[in-house]
Amino acid sequence: MTRCFSLTAARNRCYKSSFLKAGLRSTITDLQDGTVMHCWVPKTHNDSKPNLLLIHGLGANTMWQWGDTIRKMIPFFNIFVPDLVFFGDSYTTRPERSESFQAQCVMRVMEANSVKKLSLVGLSYGGFVGYSLAAQFSEAVERVVICCAGVCMEEKDLKEGVFKVSDLEEAADILVPQTPEKLRELLGFAMFKPPPSTLVPSCLLADFIDVMCTEHTEEKKELIRAIPKDRKLSNITKISQASGR
Repeated sequence: MTRCFSLTAARNRCYKSSFLKAGLRSTITDLQDGTVMHCWVPKTHNDSKPNLLLIHGLGANTMWQWGDTIRKMIPFFNIFVPDLVFFGDSYTTRPERSESFQAQCVMRVMEANSVKKLSLVGLSYGGFVGYSLAAQFSEAVERVVICCAGVCMEEKDLKEGVFKVSDLEEAADILVPQTPEKLRELLGFAMFKPPPSTLVPSCLLADFIDVMCTEHTEEKKELIRAIPKDRKLSNITKISQASGR
């Protein structure tokens, strides 16, 4: 039976409205290589303000992850909030799945918006992308903040059981949840004090999954598999920007 109302879709509309009211506008940039990127950019660019790039993590689109913080930042920065490839309205037909490719796509969006200097905040998976962006485009990136991202992780860490999952496939099933049970597991990992499992009804979790987690599911799992692949601390490029975590 078709749902007549979706709380998740309604919340998504509220976030969109809040972004518009905050002085941002929705843009689509065709990179002309099979990749299309969506990004929220300032309606009016203020040359007296520094540019700040906010890079989201896995899960919902970028509005859900930055919607509660942008109003506090707007007075001080020109804010740019992209959807990474396979999130929101961003996608590619190319086979690349690395955070390096994600970083290159984001930087091309910044260049399309005439941004030559920027600072960035990367959250979770976005921290991997942000670190890669800072390493690849050191002349453009001035300051870096990495939140909740194990950029020093090596492939062997997963094999040695550093994380509370049995293998990468289990992690991918949790990070790209397709059932209320898996979404509850994700909440348990993602939140410091997750709500009791019985507090959130399964119908609400299923609604969230239906709206946010059913598109590009395999591609998102490929992004997760690509993070630790052949990853060694000795091969990770050191960045020179002022940073925080």
